[in-house]
Amino acid sequence: MASDTAAGAPKTAPAAPKSRKSVTGTRGTVAALFLLPALVLLGALVVYPIGYSVVRSFYDQSGDGFAGLDNYRALFTDDGIRTALRNNVVWVVFAPTVATALGLVFAVLTERVRWGTAFKLVVFMPMAISMLAAGIIFRLVYDQDPDKGVANAVWVGVHDTFAQSSAFPRAHPGRESPLEPAGGGAFVTRGTVSAGDAVALPLVGVAPDLMPDDAGRAAAPRPEGDRITGTTWQDFTRGKGVGTLNGVDASELGYAGMRIEAVKDGRVVETATAGADGTFSFSAKADGARLRLPASNFKEPYNGLDWLGPSLVTPAIIGSYIWMWAGFAMVLIAAGLAGMPRELLEAARVDGANEWQVFRRVTVPLLAPVLAVVAVTLMINVLKVFDLVFIIAPGSSQDDANVLALELYRKGFAADQPGIASAIAVFLLLLVVPVMWFNIRRLRREVRR
Repeated sequence: MASDTAAGAPKTAPAAPKSRKSVTGTRGTVAALFLLPALVLLGALVVYPIGYSVVRSFYDQSGDGFAGLDNYRALFTDDGIRTALRNNVVWVVFAPTVATALGLVFAVLTERVRWGTAFKLVVFMPMAISMLAAGIIFRLVYDQDPDKGVANAVWVGVHDTFAQSSAFPRAHPGRESPLEPAGGGAFVTRGTVSAGDAVALPLVGVAPDLMPDDAGRAAAPRPEGDRITGTTWQDFTRGKGVGTLNGVDASELGYAGMRIEAVKDGRVVETATAGADGTFSFSAKADGARLRLPASNFKEPYNGLDWLGPSLVTPAIIGSYIWMWAGFAMVLIAAGLAGMPRELLEAARVDGANEWQVFRRVTVPLLAPVLAVVAVTLMINVLKVFDLVFIIAPGSSQDDANVLALELYRKGFAADQPGIASAIAVFLLLLVVPVMWFNIRRLRREVRR
């Protein structure tokens, strides 16, 4: 009976779960409350400045008169802005490309060495330095004086290895000298020489502490039969009225290494090099010739490159940027390299590919998405570069190193032209947006995969 009664009873639907009402209201309200601080900050720090810059770019210097497109027209007519545009093109083309390429090389090579982690740490360390500090460092690195600037110290050292500089850059004939200018910085004897002559070639103008280390006490020239002998030396003795003019004194030093030429009828017939005591000699072939000290004896010592001059300042600053950001590229590429399927590399090697072929045909194509992200990120970064150019470039060549971000600062603050500065800011935004859009699309494509 009980079972029949239960079977005949109507079935009741299960009760729906009671919805728990949020203390703060609906879920949409909660989400809005959480997003509100971020939206306020985004609006105050991003949206409003962009909107104000766009509006301000259409007004004149005072901000009262509507200027239309005049400020944008100035972007392509003002010489300073046009130089900045050209330099920005150079930055966008070379800086990301070189930094990404170096990062790729470092990432691949450090996989094969035991101390790869230490090398990566050293290369990445510049990222911990601010742009201000890096600019000050490289301002010193590019100093023109080889005794201060590392770049010129290395460059001059390499140059002097293959082309020795003169030790007598300021040497010249003194009073009543038997030498006279021969043009082009050379000096020649006033008259011809004959076999058996002993010729004195005195010079002055080299500070005692700048004389060559191998310079010895000068020896007076002595006749030697049918040969022509002579001495070239520093004809200077400390103390007023001390020493013999055009005569060798005991304390005077010879011009060791000085080159002397015997010139007859406009042709060099023989050459000689002075010894430590300044002495030299010619054979009878020099009879009737004039002795010439060529200009190569007196050329100024090589002082390196003018790294911060008008022609090299932009490449020099790009070099400092690459020093900072190559480590960033290396770390990202190394992360991509770590996730690469190794069986593909091994299969290529088994099929007979050498390391260069594996790198070019397997590694680089597999890393293409990472390389694109790194290159695009650096491209966005260099479009906004300001600190390095402002700090490294001296005032004399800052116009030649100018970039858009620096020109924005100069127009907005130094020249008090906020309208043009706003137009530059909007133009920079328009340049950055397509690159960012490309980067976001690629990232989304990678997520879908």
